Amino acid sequence: MNTPSGAMSESLPGSEAIVPAEIPATRRMYWALRRELWENRSISLAPLGAAGIVLFGFLLTLVRLPEKLHTASTLAPIERQKMIEEPFDAAAALIMLTFLIVAAFYCVDALYGERRDRSILFWKSLPVSDFTSVAAKASIPFVVLPLLVVLITVVTQFTMLLLSSAVVGASGESVAVLWNQLSPFRMFWLLLYHIFTAHVLWAAPLYAWLLLVSAWAKRAPFLWAVLPPLGISVFEKMLFNTSHFASLLLNRFSGGGMEAVTAPGTMPMNPMTHLTPATFLGSMGLWIGLAVAAAFLAAAVRLRRYRGPI
Repeated sequence: MNTPSGAMSESLPGSEAIVPAEIPATRRMYWALRRELWENRSISLAPLGAAGIVLFGFLLTLVRLPEKLHTASTLAPIERQKMIEEPFDAAAALIMLTFLIVAAFYCVDALYGERRDRSILFWKSLPVSDFTSVAAKASIPFVVLPLLVVLITVVTQFTMLLLSSAVVGASGESVAVLWNQLSPFRMFWLLLYHIFTAHVLWAAPLYAWLLLVSAWAKRAPFLWAVLPPLGISVFEKMLFNTSHFASLLLNRFSGGGMEAVTAPGTMPMNPMTHLTPATFLGSMGLWIGLAVAAAFLAAAVRLRRYRGPI
């Protein structure tokens, strides 16, 4: 009664063994990224909450806007533009600060959290490599969150501009002064450039360090992320009475060392802002920082491969 396999193949000429198709690397990366967004709702909720606070506060100040514009008309052009752009700069600063906080806390918990709740056992059973998992997590502070923050900031600023125009128009004043000073298209490109240079590429070693600590620490990853740099800073101060390491960290976090603007301390929409991408990309500090970030991420991939649940 046993039928040879060869006879079976002959009886079913069109039959072939069903072999599971290899999942493309891009698709594995896509679903790994979808997982991160699904598990970490604060990635989108926190910037949206900051934008809501900005709009609420801006609504409270609209009553004085016509008077403010009348005062601004008596000032020099640079001072007038600075006064008009001040609330828009404040809105961008608050949302960008939210981005930095969310990115830091996400990186600290990204690889530690899956070991703490033991979900790493499930994710390791799937056909997703450690490299893909770490790359998906790193793409949140390096790509996804910055783009989301830029979009939310520009929509918020455009909403503020529309509300301002409505109030100014209702008061009988001309709205041309607002639209001449504020360009939504210019806001978008300058803000995009500012975030990806000052707060992504320049700060890349900090995000990578936090991911590395998240992959290594068995408990209290935030303390392990903060205490070594703090200890080095204190040791340097006590031994040499200098603070170069602390200044370096602050420089990376604030984006203060990159040549993205010609006027230090100005916001992206400031009239003295000049984009200098060639100078920025030619900076030795940028490439050293990216090399350090790559080394940290490679170490995080290796640690995830051998670290089990806590």
